[in-house]
Amino acid sequence: MNVRRVYQLCVVTVFVTIGTGFGWGKALAAQPTRTDTEEGVEVLTRGPVHEAFAETVTFDPEPGLVVSKAPPAAIDELPPDQRPEGTNVEWIPGYWAWDDEHSDFLWVSGIWRDLPPGREWVPGYWAKTDRGFQWTSGYWADEDVSETEYLPEPPDTVEVGPNVAAPSADDSWVPGCWVWHQGRYAWRPGYWAAMRPNWDWVPAHYVWASRGYVFVDGYWDYSVERRGVLFAPVEFATDAYARPGFSYSPTTVIDLSVFTDHLFLRPHYSHYYFGDYYAPSYRDAGYYASFSAHSDRVSYDPIYAQQRWEHRQDPEWEHRVAADFQNRRDHEDARPPRTLAAQIALASKAGQPHEQTRTLATSLAQLAQNVRSPTRFQPVAKDERQQLAQRGPQLQKFREERQQADTRAAGTAAAKPAKESEPARVKRTKSPIVAKAASALGKDRAPPKPHEVPAPDPKVEPKPKKARDKGEKP
Repeated sequence: MNVRRVYQLCVVTVFVTIGTGFGWGKALAAQPTRTDTEEGVEVLTRGPVHEAFAETVTFDPEPGLVVSKAPPAAIDELPPDQRPEGTNVEWIPGYWAWDDEHSDFLWVSGIWRDLPPGREWVPGYWAKTDRGFQWTSGYWADEDVSETEYLPEPPDTVEVGPNVAAPSADDSWVPGCWVWHQGRYAWRPGYWAAMRPNWDWVPAHYVWASRGYVFVDGYWDYSVERRGVLFAPVEFATDAYARPGFSYSPTTVIDLSVFTDHLFLRPHYSHYYFGDYYAPSYRDAGYYASFSAHSDRVSYDPIYAQQRWEHRQDPEWEHRVAADFQNRRDHEDARPPRTLAAQIALASKAGQPHEQTRTLATSLAQLAQNVRSPTRFQPVAKDERQQLAQRGPQLQKFREERQQADTRAAGTAAAKPAKESEPARVKRTKSPIVAKAASALGKDRAPPKPHEVPAPDPKVEPKPKKARDKGEKP
């Protein structure tokens, strides 16, 4: 019996045992769509995080990753039959992401997302270029802005951290950035600002596109535990997803209570990663633990910044975070499993150390029945589920429209490449994923007031650009 088949039987046995008690087994038996418990689908307990779940902030944005292989066609993905409660929760379909270690694509499963107030989702995409296939990242756009403005490449950051003492212990440092001001870039200094419980401040940053750089101003997002449901990425056997009529519905959930304990950033690819990326070779490949991304000033992690703020009365917290990382880097047996099959095998061995902290995944059915979970669930009616399944085609159409706007050949004044004096502006089509107005969200879901930011300082001069690659695959 091959390894994949053994894995399948192990997963089905565990999930059916769990599901029988909750009525989930009957639902699964009646579901013709393939799930992540079936042959040809390997569930991963590490990998890239869906960009709509956590948006990265890179100090010096750069062209997207280029790979030589074309991504497969998007999978027909059906939302699960349970969803978090809330009027602002939406299904955001998954996409193909590049896996360096296997030199192939893996599927980043769709997510249930409590949408960041005042934002709309602009998905990323792969585009063919003369060097291969290049990734352009997604981002949360301001829904009140009707145009996309393509700017020249911003200068390298001059952010060096706080230059004045914090006004109070409740304040956290927000990094500065270059902003387009009176026909040129001017430096907007960093500043101290009050943080808020249950909210992450995502500071202003840029997203690269082939036509120019898109400025995303700062905004409030929900803390990780309140963002929704993050499903595990999967590796598909080609003969599985290539079959006619293939469709897929994820059922394995990443436990958000331990998710941030194993969180990494990869600025070159503009993705968060979770799980086992502790070996020193990953740092050489551009994976940064959250705390080191901060200290090395290559990226800013709003999630880590909020955690540090929450532990501001504990002077040893950051030291413990660094020590835990060091321990996992030095001791492979302290790292979390890389696949669901490996996690199940580990759980079957009684008395294993670190068992709780090494468990990253669970079933959606089990999470929905967990009374200690901060997320409450409700069933998804059959007709609603079918409507949500159309999000895939809708988002794909919107993705193609974005790609056309990003890459349209010069022919009109608005379509010419951005210059220092005249950024290109293009009317943006409305995304199918748009948050409800803050006034419709209720007191505990409506965001705090945005930060008051310093005025740009035109006296700060840009430094010479650092040499960097052009986004090719390492």
